[in-house]
Amino acid sequence: MSPEKTNPTMKVCPTCGTRLSENATRCLVCGRNFSVTSKPVKENSVESPKLPELKLSLPAALGLILLVLAVGAGLVYMILNLTGHVTSPTPEATITLTPTGTATLMPSSSPTLEPTFTALPPTPYVVKANDQCISIAVYYDVSVQSIIDLNGLDTNCTLTEGQTIMIPQPTPTPTPLPTATLSEEQATSAACQTIDYVVKADDTLSGIAANYNVSVQSLKDYNGLTSDFVWSGQKIKIPLCARLPTEGPTPTPTTPPPYPAPSLLLPEDGIVFANNTDTITLQWSSVGTLRENEYYQVTIEDVTSNGVNRVVLYVTDTKVIVPMTLRPTDNISHIFRWWVVVARQAGSNSDGTPIYETNGATSEARVFGWSGTSSPTSAP
Repeated sequence: MSPEKTNPTMKVCPTCGTRLSENATRCLVCGRNFSVTSKPVKENSVESPKLPELKLSLPAALGLILLVLAVGAGLVYMILNLTGHVTSPTPEATITLTPTGTATLMPSSSPTLEPTFTALPPTPYVVKANDQCISIAVYYDVSVQSIIDLNGLDTNCTLTEGQTIMIPQPTPTPTPLPTATLSEEQATSAACQTIDYVVKADDTLSGIAANYNVSVQSLKDYNGLTSDFVWSGQKIKIPLCARLPTEGPTPTPTTPPPYPAPSLLLPEDGIVFANNTDTITLQWSSVGTLRENEYYQVTIEDVTSNGVNRVVLYVTDTKVIVPMTLRPTDNISHIFRWWVVVARQAGSNSDGTPIYETNGATSEARVFGWSGTSSPTSAP
C-alpha cells in the first residue's frame, strides 16, 4: 500500500492522531481542545525601483570630466564656425630686439629765469692828443665821475698825452621790452574813472544820466546800449570823465585824459657832434592827435654846466632843431640831456606869457655830446 498522503490543509490531533480540518478547535475523538493561533499575515511592502550604481576610481572620474569638457568645447567651436563668428588668427610678425647702448643723461642745472650780471673788469686806455674825460666817458658809456674815482684824478679830470687810465665797464642791464603806444580813444578809455551801478525797479536811463550829470548818449556809447530801455538788476558803468560841465557863469570843462610817454627816435643815445656845421635835430614818435591848446614840451639842458644852459621848447610837430645858442663856446665837449612830454596851455600871465601844465607821461631821457671846437674831437 502506498502511504496515505496528508492534506496539507488538515490538522492532526497530537493525542489520538485523528485528522481534523484546519479550522477545528476540538478533537471529535478524544475531545482535546486546540488553541487558536493566528497565522501571521505577510504584508506586501512597496519598494521604489533602484537606479543602477556605477562605482569609479578617482583617476577614471577625472578623465571622464576632461573628456566631457573637450567634447563640449568641440561642439561650441563647430557651432561658432558654422555661424561665421570665428575668424582664423592672423600671424603676427616676430620682433627681434637688438641690444643697443643706453645713453646716460647727466643732470643739468635748473634754468635761471632772470639773468644776473656782474661788473666787468676795467679796461686800460692810453690818452691821446686832445682827449678829454667827457669824450672818453661818452664813448665808453660811463660817467666822468667814475673815471675820476677809479684813477684818482683831480676834480677837473686833467689828462696828459700818453697817460694810461682805467675805464670802468658799465654793468650790462637787460633791455626793457617795448611798450605799446595807446591810441587817443584807448588812452581816454583807460584814464576814465567809472562807477558800477545796478539798475533798480523804477530807474530809467534818463534819470540815471541826470543823477550823475552825464548825457544819455554817453551812457549808451560807454555800455554798448542800442536803446534807452534798461531793466531791473542790469549792471551798467557810469563814465565820470563824460560828466557835463557845471552850470553857472564859469563852467569848468572836463579835463582830457593824460597822454602816454613819447618814444624818442633820433639822435642815437650817446652820439657826439663835433663840427661847427652840425645841425642837431631831435625826433620822437607821435602820441596821437593833439588838441588846439596842447603841445610837445621839449626840454634840453647842458649837463656839463650843471643845468645852467637850459631851454624849453613847445612845438606841435614831432621834431625840433636844437638852438645854436646852446652850442658850447669853449673847447670842451659838453653833454646834453633831453626829454619830451605833452603839455597843455592852462592860461597866460599878465604880460601875455603862456602858462603850461603837463598832461601826460614823460619820456625817457637821452644824451648827446656837442663840441665847441672847429675841428672834430678825437674820440677813442
